[in-house]
Amino acid sequence: MTENAHFPEAVVRDVVARVLGAVGLLGIALIHLLDVIGKFGETPYIAWMYVAAMVAAIVLAGVLVVRGSSRAAWAATGSLAAAILIGFVLSRTTGLPNATDDVGNWSEGLGLASMFVEAAVIALSGWALAALPFARTTSRPRATAPARAERQPA
Repeated sequence: MTENAHFPEAVVRDVVARVLGAVGLLGIALIHLLDVIGKFGETPYIAWMYVAAMVAAIVLAGVLVVRGSSRAAWAATGSLAAAILIGFVLSRTTGLPNATDDVGNWSEGLGLASMFVEAAVIALSGWALAALPFARTTSRPRATAPARAERQPA
């Protein structure tokens, strides 16, 4: 029997969720890397938002893999994916400032991949926040000095 066979089920779920979350975040970064070059010429502020999203996604992927699960990490992961998805939807519906060329363009391949991966990361983050056991931080009672035995005069 391997050592892994003794892992509690919760630990396995946590590790799988963290790996899937990291892969999803790296997928988001890759999709935006493939699209960022053209954005610098079209709308530089969107290109810099892409760069910020890529950096944030890579950092969060590292946090999930190296530091482990925490409510803050999963909340940040889901929030990043949701913010990017909202930006995409806005770019296709109302348009963004100085960027209305993509309004109605719902069939672009990278856009569809982006929506799929971001929605999957949002769903995974929601599941992780609801289902994974997180270490509860409870405040420890303050250590008090031991009571000194008072000397009684003999």
